[in-house]
Amino acid sequence: MSKRAGTFVTLRDLLDEVGRDAVRFTMLTRKADAQMDFDLDAVVAQTRDNPVFYVQYAHARCRSVMRSAEAMFGADVTTDASLTGAELSRLGSDVELAVLRRLSTFPRVVEGAAQTREPHRIAYYCGELAADFHALWNKGREDTTLRFLHEHDKAASLAKLALVVSVASVLRCGLAILGVEPVEEMR
Repeated sequence: MSKRAGTFVTLRDLLDEVGRDAVRFTMLTRKADAQMDFDLDAVVAQTRDNPVFYVQYAHARCRSVMRSAEAMFGADVTTDASLTGAELSRLGSDVELAVLRRLSTFPRVVEGAAQTREPHRIAYYCGELAADFHALWNKGREDTTLRFLHEHDKAASLAKLALVVSVASVLRCGLAILGVEPVEEMR
């Protein structure tokens, strides 16, 4: 928008161009009293620079792992009943523990955001959780012990799967609070 040049983009045009979820999430990543710079190029990019893409991509990756686990171990492996007995002590790497620590703060983040009427806290949190999850994903490409699924070690897979299911659940809840749809898969 430029007052001097007399140019502007309406919210309707923006919604038509990038979609409701991208506009909503991007707007909610700013404090209410902060100036808004809406970078259209960043919002349409499928990169880490696009906060809604980055968070939705983390959720889609979680769902992909869950589908792979169901194909490997059976359809009921991702149910609460199956994951309740998971040996979480099998999670011990620094990156796994970072994700667990981040997950543990979600209730306080939501409570704080509600008390202070600052929804951007939830958007920030979702971005940070997505970053932690993507870091774990990338480390798993280098270190096979950090991969989520181990065909010959179901106990380790269940522990890691419990972590993945938790990340997906928390991202889904955070996005729901913000009014943004989680993505099941990226195309």
